[in-house]
Amino acid sequence: MKKNRRLENYMKKNIKKGILLITLILIIYIMSKVMTSKMDIYKIKEYVNSFGILSPIIYIIMFALVPLTFFPDSILAIAGGLIFGLFKGFLFTSIGALIGGSIAFFISRYLGRDIIKKISKDKLHKIEKLIEKDGFYIIFLLRLIPLFPFDIISYGAGLTNVKYKHFLLATFIGTIPGIVVFSNIGAKSVNMASKGFYVSIAMLILLLITSIFLKNKILSKSINKLD
Repeated sequence: MKKNRRLENYMKKNIKKGILLITLILIIYIMSKVMTSKMDIYKIKEYVNSFGILSPIIYIIMFALVPLTFFPDSILAIAGGLIFGLFKGFLFTSIGALIGGSIAFFISRYLGRDIIKKISKDKLHKIEKLIEKDGFYIIFLLRLIPLFPFDIISYGAGLTNVKYKHFLLATFIGTIPGIVVFSNIGAKSVNMASKGFYVSIAMLILLLITSIFLKNKILSKSINKLD
């Protein structure tokens, strides 16, 4: 009887995982089609604005589903600034990023290592080990660096024992500079001849230089220690 129950529970768990995986594949396929057809920020603006009063919700949903499509989140963040302006663009992008990061985090925890590594093309190993070691601090640093893929960090964190509240807080604080910079570029791109637009580009360059410094001076040392 116990063996039958264990087998039955095992079957139920795998059926649930199978249904979830099929659903994810369908969402990935549909969203990939939508996203890749709108790579241009002006097409994204046109698409989002076509929903009228619901446009903020549609934008947040699009950003939240980025981890399932691996669409460049920087392009979407710039589009957010173009559509809504700096303040609202920052707000809606932050909400979408937190939801998207959470989705990836819990997918990773629920589906497990093998499936997630296939989805992420086996890029998780070192990120996972880093987060396992230093948790909040490493997630925070990784979020500060646009050179590290947002989605890979979220999936990697889900495979570790880091607490969700620490993951969420580190994600929120760490993504502030990047979201501000990309949203500002979008907001200022309405007038590319303006002084504000050139300042926004200068801010992007500063962010990238800072990112390279953090990557080379801090994270690279931590990664090398794992080898």
